[in-house]
Amino acid sequence: MSTVWSRWQYLLAPVGVSLLSACAGYSGWGLQPGVTTLPEVVATMGTPALRWKNANGSEQLAYPRGPAGTQTFMVFIAPDGRLQQIEAVLDMEHFARIEPGKSDQESVLRLIGPPAPQWTAYFKERDELVWEWQYCDAWNQLARFDVLFDATTGIVRTSYQRQALMGANGVAPFCGH
Repeated sequence: MSTVWSRWQYLLAPVGVSLLSACAGYSGWGLQPGVTTLPEVVATMGTPALRWKNANGSEQLAYPRGPAGTQTFMVFIAPDGRLQQIEAVLDMEHFARIEPGKSDQESVLRLIGPPAPQWTAYFKERDELVWEWQYCDAWNQLARFDVLFDATTGIVRTSYQRQALMGANGVAPFCGH
């Protein structure tokens, strides 16, 4: 029996290492500001969903991890091509920066990244575009954040909602952080 178990351990160990390295790539954990280069960020985290080049040579990369994930990571690259910081942006602090009447689609994208495409909707009667993100709220439960763009008035508004997902024994699932 122990010989069979030993064989399985050797076979499963690489799988475990692969899963752990995938988690590191998910958030960029382990990448070092001031040391890690842009090609190393892309090799670790993958191709960004959006990318902006600034006039000073710095760059911003967006890594949305939805629709099943609950976070978007913004990666900031200095003009010298090295990592400045990685910031998780789907939280109340970032949502509060969206200003009614001032924020536009581009500023929202740069602030919290792209919404899940399947949760984007246009309401013709209201001439309103709605973008939606799933995130972990302050109570560590799944919630959704919406940004509504009114094309007629230019007013931007936001809304929050906790999903009515019920898990085992009627308890809502936790996000896990």
